[in-house]
Amino acid sequence: MFTINSSGSSECDDQYFSGVPSYPKTLSWDENATDCCNWDGVTCDGLTGHVVGLDLSCSRLYGKIHSNSSLSRLSHLQRLNLAYNDFNGSRISYVFGSFARLTHLNLSNSALSGSIPSKISHMSKLISLDLSISQLRLEPLHFEILLKNLTQLQELALSRVNISSGLPDSIGYLKSLKFLDLTWTGLSGKLPDSIGYLKSLNYLLVRYCKLRGSIPKSLGNLTQIRVLALAENGFTGEVPSTLSNLNQLNELDLSANNFQGRIPVLAELTNLEYLALDDNNFTSGFPLWVANLKPLVVLCIYSNQLTGPIPFNLSGLQNLQYLYLYRNSLNGVIPPSLFTLPSLLYIDLSFNHLTGQIPEFQHHLPLYSIDLSDNKLCGPIPQSISTLVNLTELDLASNDLSGVVDLQIPKNIEGLSLSNTNLSVVARSNVNNTLPNLRIFRMSSCNIEVFPYFLRASKNLEELDLSQNKIHGQIPNWVGFVGKASMEHLNLSHNFLRGIKQLPWEKLDTLDLRSNLLEGPLPIPPPLVRYFFISNNSLSGEIPSLICNASSLEILDLSHNKLSGAVPQCLGNFSSILKVLNLHSNGFKGILPLAFAKSNELRSLDLSENHFEGPLPRSLTNCTSLEFLNIGNNKINDTFPYWLETLPELQVLAVRSNQFHGPINTLMSKFSFPKLRIVDLSYNEFTGHLPRSLTGHIPASLGDLKNIESLDISSNHLTGRIPSQLTSLLFLEILNVSWNCLDGPIPTGNQFDTFENSSYAGDSRSCRFPLQPVLQHEEDDSDFDGFTWKIVVIGYGCGMTLGLFLGSLMFLIGRPRFFVKLAERKLPKKVIRLRTVADAVARRN
Repeated sequence: MFTINSSGSSECDDQYFSGVPSYPKTLSWDENATDCCNWDGVTCDGLTGHVVGLDLSCSRLYGKIHSNSSLSRLSHLQRLNLAYNDFNGSRISYVFGSFARLTHLNLSNSALSGSIPSKISHMSKLISLDLSISQLRLEPLHFEILLKNLTQLQELALSRVNISSGLPDSIGYLKSLKFLDLTWTGLSGKLPDSIGYLKSLNYLLVRYCKLRGSIPKSLGNLTQIRVLALAENGFTGEVPSTLSNLNQLNELDLSANNFQGRIPVLAELTNLEYLALDDNNFTSGFPLWVANLKPLVVLCIYSNQLTGPIPFNLSGLQNLQYLYLYRNSLNGVIPPSLFTLPSLLYIDLSFNHLTGQIPEFQHHLPLYSIDLSDNKLCGPIPQSISTLVNLTELDLASNDLSGVVDLQIPKNIEGLSLSNTNLSVVARSNVNNTLPNLRIFRMSSCNIEVFPYFLRASKNLEELDLSQNKIHGQIPNWVGFVGKASMEHLNLSHNFLRGIKQLPWEKLDTLDLRSNLLEGPLPIPPPLVRYFFISNNSLSGEIPSLICNASSLEILDLSHNKLSGAVPQCLGNFSSILKVLNLHSNGFKGILPLAFAKSNELRSLDLSENHFEGPLPRSLTNCTSLEFLNIGNNKINDTFPYWLETLPELQVLAVRSNQFHGPINTLMSKFSFPKLRIVDLSYNEFTGHLPRSLTGHIPASLGDLKNIESLDISSNHLTGRIPSQLTSLLFLEILNVSWNCLDGPIPTGNQFDTFENSSYAGDSRSCRFPLQPVLQHEEDDSDFDGFTWKIVVIGYGCGMTLGLFLGSLMFLIGRPRFFVKLAERKLPKKVIRLRTVADAVARRN
C-alpha cells in the first residue's frame, strides 16, 4: 500500500531532470469501477481489454513494493514505468521476471536498492531497460547473463547502478543496442574490443568510472554513433585515429583521463558540435583541423600541455559559443579573429603565456564572460570592451597591462578582476554609477587610494579584494552594508587602514586584514568565519573571550600585534576544526592555560616571542595532527618535553630561548618523533654529560634517512670512507663532513654532485675530482614571522646514541658543547621562504 508524498517525485518538477510535472495519478482511480482502462496511467489492448501499459511515473508514490503486489496479476503487461517515485529502499521483486511480454521497463529514480535479480534476464523481449539513479547493485555473473539473454535491447540505462567490475565481452551480443549509459557505475578494467560490434549504437556514455588502458581501435566501427562520452576515467595512451571514421558524431567527450601524445586529426568529424579533450596530457600545438568544424558550439582543451600559438584561421567557427583553452602553455598573440566570432559567449584563455595587446572586440558581441588572466599581455584595455552590453564577468588579472582605468563599468557586470596588472585604477568617491549585480570585485595592487564609492549599492557582493593598495584611514561605515547578507571573502590586507568599527557580514568565510595600521582592541569575527588573518597591525589589549564564539575558525592569525595579558582559557578548544593558531610576537603573559581537547585538528601552533611562563600543557598530546610547534622566546620553565614523542605528524619543534632545564630524556618508545624534521633546543639550560667527539666509521645506515635535508658531522674523529649509500639521499641540500680523518674517494651522483669543496675541508687524505662552482645559498632572517628556521646542533647526554632522532629529522652533530645552547645553522633560502604558518604546513605536505 502506497502513500502520497511529493518529495518522492520532486525531481519531476525540475525541468533540468525530466520536465514532467508530478501529480498523484492513483488518487483519481475508482477501486469500485469495473473497467480500469480509463484510469490515469493505464493503457489497455483495444481488442482484448488486457492491461498492456502502466505509467505511474512522477506519481508521488511512497512505500515498499512487496512480492505479493497486484502487479503480478498483470501478465499481459508490455510497458511498465514506475520512475521518479520513492519506494523506500525496496528490492526488485522476483515478480518482474514473470512479465514475459514486457518490452519497456523503467524503474529509474525510484529509491530501489539491493542486488538486481538474474530473473530480469527472463524478460527476453525487452527493448528498453532503465534502472538508473538508484542504490541497486549488479553482480558480475548477473551482468553477464543479462547481456546474453536480452539480445533485443535497444536502450540500456544503468547510470549509478553499482557494477564495480569489468564490462563483459558479451556486450557485443546486443547488436540492436542504440543507447548505452554506464555513467557512475564504478565500471573497471579495460573497454573490450567487442564494443565495436554495436554498429547500431547512437549513444555511448561511460563517464565517471574506473576504466583504464587504451581506447580500443574498434570504436571506429561505430559509424552511427552521435554521442561518445568517456570522460573521468583512467584511459591512457594515444587516442586512436580510427575515431575519425565517426562522421555522424555530434558530441565527443574524452576529458579528465590520462591521454598522451598528439591529438589525432579528426577533421572528418564535420558534424561535431561538442568537443571536450580537457584535463589530459596532450602535447604539441593547437589542433589546426578544428577550424574545419563549422557546427562546433563547445571547444574545451584546457588543462593540457599544448604549446605554440592559437591559429589565426578560426574565423569560420561562426557557431562557437564556449572556448576554454586555459592552463596550457600557449604563446604568441591572441588572434583578432577570436573577438569577431558572432556567437561567442564564454572565452577563457587564462594561465598561458600569451603576449601582445588585447585585440579590439567587434561591437555588440554577445559575450558574457572573458578570462585572460595569468598571461603576459601588455598595453591598455581596449576601449571596445565597453560595447559588450551583455558582459557579466571580466578577469584580466596578473598581466603586464598599462595605463589608467577610470571605473565606468557596465551595469550588468557581476565579476571584475584587474588585480596585479600594473594598471592604476581611479576610484573617485564622487562617481555616481552603481553596480547592483556585482558579486566579485578584485582590485589588488591597483594603486587605489579610497574605497570605490560605487560599491555602496552592491548588495549582492560575495567577494571584495582591495589588498595591496594605498587606502588610508578608517573603513567607512557604508562599507558594512555592502554585501551584508552575501559577502563571503573580504581582503583589505596590505593597506594603511587604522580602524574598523564593525564586522557585520553574516556569511563571511574569509577575512584578511593583515599588514595595516589597525589600532585598538581585537575585533571579533562573525560566527561563520573560517579564516581570520589580522597579523602585522597595532592591535592592543587582551583577547576578548568572545573570540571563542567563532567556533567555525580553521585559521586564526593574530601575530605581530601589541596584544597583551592572558589568553582566554577556552582558546585551546573553542573550535573543533581549528588547524592553525598563531599568536607569535605579541605581549601575552602568564601560564599557558590552553587545554587542548581530544580529537582536535590543530596542525600548527605558534606561541613564540611572548612572555608565557610555567610548564607546557600536557594536553598537547591530544593534538595528534600537529605538524608545527613553536614556543620559542618565552619564559617556559619545564624539562625536555619527551612526552611529545607520541605525536605522529610532528615535523617542526622549536623551544629555543626559554628556561627548559635538566637532561634531554631518553626517548621512551621505538617510534619516537617519527616525522620530526627540524628541532631547535638552543638557549636553554639543558645539562648532562656528553660523549667525546664521535669516532669510527660513518654508518651506512644514514642512507636510510630518505627525507633528510641537512647532515653535519663535521669536527669529529670519524675515519674511513664516506658510504656510497648517502648518494640515495635525494633531498640532501647541506652536507658537512669536514675536519675529520676520512679517506678514499668521495661518492658521486645525485646530490653529491652539487656540494662544494668546503663540505670536505680538512680531510687531507680525501681525494676528489674538481667541482664546478655553485652559488652560495642566500640567508634570510626575516621570513616566517620571526622563526628563522635555525637548526641547532643537538648535544647528547649520557647514554644517547647516533640514532636518537632517526627518521626525517634534520641531523646535525657538530662539535658538542657541555650545555645544549648549541651552534646555529640556517637553511637555504628556498627552504625558509615561507610567509605564513599555513605555507609551512602546506609545503611539508
